[in-house]
Amino acid sequence: MGTSDIPVRVALIGTARRSSYLYGPILAGLSGEVELVSVWGRSEDSAQSLGEGLGVPWFTDLDQLIRETSPAIGIVSVAYSANGVVGLMAVEHGLNVLLETPIADDLAEADAIIRTANVQGVKIEVSEQFHRRPLEQLKLKLIAAGLFGKVHVSFNDFAGHGYHGISVMRSYLGFDARPIRVTGAVKEYDLTPHWSIITGASGPRRETQEHGMIEFAGGQLGIFHWTSVGYDSALRWWRSSRFMAEKGMGITVGVGLDVEERLSTLAPGGQAPLFITVERRWERCDGGALVAMVAHTGDLDLPVVTWENPFRPEAIGRSLQWHDDEIGVAGCLMSLVTAVRDGSEPTYGANQARLDQELILAIRQSAAQGGQPIELPISQG
Repeated sequence: MGTSDIPVRVALIGTARRSSYLYGPILAGLSGEVELVSVWGRSEDSAQSLGEGLGVPWFTDLDQLIRETSPAIGIVSVAYSANGVVGLMAVEHGLNVLLETPIADDLAEADAIIRTANVQGVKIEVSEQFHRRPLEQLKLKLIAAGLFGKVHVSFNDFAGHGYHGISVMRSYLGFDARPIRVTGAVKEYDLTPHWSIITGASGPRRETQEHGMIEFAGGQLGIFHWTSVGYDSALRWWRSSRFMAEKGMGITVGVGLDVEERLSTLAPGGQAPLFITVERRWERCDGGALVAMVAHTGDLDLPVVTWENPFRPEAIGRSLQWHDDEIGVAGCLMSLVTAVRDGSEPTYGANQARLDQELILAIRQSAAQGGQPIELPISQG
């Protein structure tokens, strides 16, 4: 049996909610690739509850967990404020890690994690799943195929907050595009009293809007917009990511998760847009698991572009019917698994995650300085 046939041993490092409702089921669904062997928590009660719920040994001592269960990968799933501290602890103990987002709130913490991982010779992947969702993956494949030519301007228009939105916006330009300057504005506004989807409460509300323009070394622009109530307010239903390219454009429009993709190139004759038809291909015509995303381009040289779901069923009706976000997170995990097995690098990784966090911090720094442009890299003093 080759090493690729042996499931990679995984420990959950932390007992945040995503450990049980997201990572537990995903690890179970990837049972041929990974094996959950243990969980760690700071408190005995939370560690025991998670371990018993997932049917694996639980620990409050990370050294003991490693000695007794020998994981190769640690999935760090803790409260936002603890992400950097626990992530650093995991790499100091020699674990390859999948870190939650952001890699760390503070860039100095992120740098310490990256530096320690290099010393320890371990891999880091970050659970930045937004650009890994099926529709985004199809668009990135169309861009990579050259159908749109060079992408000049990219937008996150309330499609995701902070580093998530920055990551989506950067993905269309290519993660190798180098940002050099950031200009930002952050404003607060009162809203009429209304219901919060997340808290379930009604009352007066206030939003913080963040807006940024990012200039890249190759002349491209990235435009970022977000509102702090974007995930839970009926007043802020708009969701769009966009790109404008040499040979066409793409605009996602929608209310919440009900989105429509409008991708276009030029019709023959160059006088009208030629719209691309996007198809979600399921196991059956009436549903089932997602098999692929297919773009019917109308281009004679490249009539069909297909992104196949890497977690598609091997046999009809024999797999979990994951939604888009679960597919994206599973893609993050498998990026790390592949890197550990092959000695390669994760496809997104710690440096990209750090840059996404740096850019959102630069927007806020520029806003705090009255909208003055911030040169990159930003000062951490």
